[in-house]
Amino acid sequence: MQRLILAAGSLLLIGSVAAESGIQFSTPKGGWRHAQSQSQYTQSVQYPASRVNSDNFTKQTQLIAGRITNHRKDDATPARLIVNGIAMPQAINDDGSFSRPYAFGRGSNSVELRSATGDKKRVQFYETNKAMTSPKLRVVLSWDSNNTDLDLHVVTPDGGHSYYGNRVLKNGGALDVDVTTGYGPEIFSAPSPQNGTYLVYLNYYGGDSDQVITTATITIISNEGRANEKKQSFRVPMRAAGELTLVKSFHYRG
Repeated sequence: MQRLILAAGSLLLIGSVAAESGIQFSTPKGGWRHAQSQSQYTQSVQYPASRVNSDNFTKQTQLIAGRITNHRKDDATPARLIVNGIAMPQAINDDGSFSRPYAFGRGSNSVELRSATGDKKRVQFYETNKAMTSPKLRVVLSWDSNNTDLDLHVVTPDGGHSYYGNRVLKNGGALDVDVTTGYGPEIFSAPSPQNGTYLVYLNYYGGDSDQVITTATITIISNEGRANEKKQSFRVPMRAAGELTLVKSFHYRG
């Protein structure tokens, strides 16, 4: 909105003031930081999880968390989270709080949340820990319905299989929290991905009996944060509980 000042009988426009956002980030904070941890997320998740829950995740430098102060308890619409250009839905708790683990890398990072009511807030920070590496490969799953459970399965070139029951692989790849209540996202990432062919499967584990079709969005990001970064997204309709589908086969070469 514009700020107006009356001076000597005349109206002067001296600039604009951004409207106050109803979104607050507790982490990450903007500016410069030096994370002490070098590890990827290894949060323990019991299956089936009741919801996206990062309360027991203690590595604050690998966490996105905050609160929407004007959130209505009866509004189940997810917010939109955009991390380093990657968009994904973000579930909001009844009290307006939100959280999810995220494996940030060295260098510049940005996090933006856009609420269903139109509020938005962005935080930018620079990670100075040179021992941390940005994941060179991410596979992001989200879907468009509540009360549904889709599971992401990624098979790596050495035969590793990352899914909710085997989230962290010996080759360094890892799947983050298992989302069982709708929207996602679930993210597989690898800081040093192997060259070769990757297989991406989706399993429609279950959901509301009235929900017949849910549409999944898969985004694959290779060489993240580098000059040769590539990003591709595609949508896949999942029609019935129990369905297991090979949705993408791709070749990675770093």
